[in-house]
Amino acid sequence: MEHAGVPMVWVTARSRAQMDEPIRKWGHRHPFIGEGGCGDYLPEGYFHLRAESSVRMGRFTCIPVAKAQPAAAEALEELSEQSRVPVVTLKSLSPRELAQNLGLPAREAEAARQRDFDQPFFFAGASENDTMRFQELAQLRKLTLRQQGVLWSLAVGANLRQSVRELTNLYERALRFRPAAVAIATPAESQELFPACDRHVLLRQDPAAKSTSSTDLLRPRTREHSLADPDVWEHVLAEVVGKQRN
Repeated sequence: MEHAGVPMVWVTARSRAQMDEPIRKWGHRHPFIGEGGCGDYLPEGYFHLRAESSVRMGRFTCIPVAKAQPAAAEALEELSEQSRVPVVTLKSLSPRELAQNLGLPAREAEAARQRDFDQPFFFAGASENDTMRFQELAQLRKLTLRQQGVLWSLAVGANLRQSVRELTNLYERALRFRPAAVAIATPAESQELFPACDRHVLLRQDPAAKSTSSTDLLRPRTREHSLADPDVWEHVLAEVVGKQRN
């Protein structure tokens, strides 16, 4: 993608602190969307333009989409009280407890709880009915809940579509034409990302698996490839770069 001159924007549920190592390891020079659509993070000086809402966060310029983390922490506490479902936040754990619960080295575990927007947590002995009640109440309050294994996160105002739109607008202003947004994702990640983009590349573990209903609605703009194919990334690159040149 870099050689072809195509900006590659990472979309992740990780925080800014968690992204430091992958960015350095892979030499990523482009923006990323963090905490599941809570904010757009831009490397310093990436655009000669800036969004009115942008703020400085560490070594990044950030376009906030969700409300800042204290709002998520307050909303989670209120939601737990109203639903009568106990939760444990990552911030409430000691470094040792954090590493043990996440199964990560202490440094990585600490980075996992350094958030700008959302509040990671897990349920403390909640039943399935408790969890459903908690989710229903969150939906009524228009709060964003996401599950990542045993961990959950809550955000106030997270919106992946808006995150993509904000970045696309900046690219459009900088390049003076509207670039196509091409989503590349596995089925689990495609539900939110595909509707936000113009074209879609679906990566499947099982090439025989059938498309999900939401993906079927987008099929005219979707190409599917198997991750078992040794040439999968050559195919993905052809989908992105070939369409761009046409």
